Amino acid sequence: MNLLRPFLDRWRLCAVLVSAAMLATAHAFETFGGYAPCMLCLRQREVYWVALGLGVVFMVLVRMPGGPRLRAATCWVLGLTFLVGCGIAVYHAGAEWKFWPGPQSCSGTSSVSMADMQAFLGGQKFKPPSCEVAAWRMAGISMAGYNALVSLGLAGLSVLAAIREHGKR
Repeated sequence: MNLLRPFLDRWRLCAVLVSAAMLATAHAFETFGGYAPCMLCLRQREVYWVALGLGVVFMVLVRMPGGPRLRAATCWVLGLTFLVGCGIAVYHAGAEWKFWPGPQSCSGTSSVSMADMQAFLGGQKFKPPSCEVAAWRMAGISMAGYNALVSLGLAGLSVLAAIREHGKR
């Protein structure tokens, strides 16, 4: 627990930095790796955008008059946000493993090529990447699976930070 203390004491800042790093990583996979995101991938990113925005607002809020009493509550809200992200990621990973069907709006192809984009610009229908096909796996775990693990870890750390903040009173 002593190892985590510096991170838990500055949890709102850590949540902002980790959210930004997760968004940057997703963008790098898309830009440099050529992995087009499906609809559920984009939903997972939205959670990190929300966490990033909330973290910034919460950093300001706890420094305002009366703000210190909200420190624990801000950590609980961040924990809930990351837990929602974990749920979306688990749903996505489950769809990739065919445990359950993905959303109907996400049953496209597994990749988008330049020819597909040119055809779209020419007026043809565009079929987005499928949520049910893992574009990348490492050690048998897809990006959605790793995101579920990271989101669950961040939710857990948020809970620890909230408990620590409550104990400071």
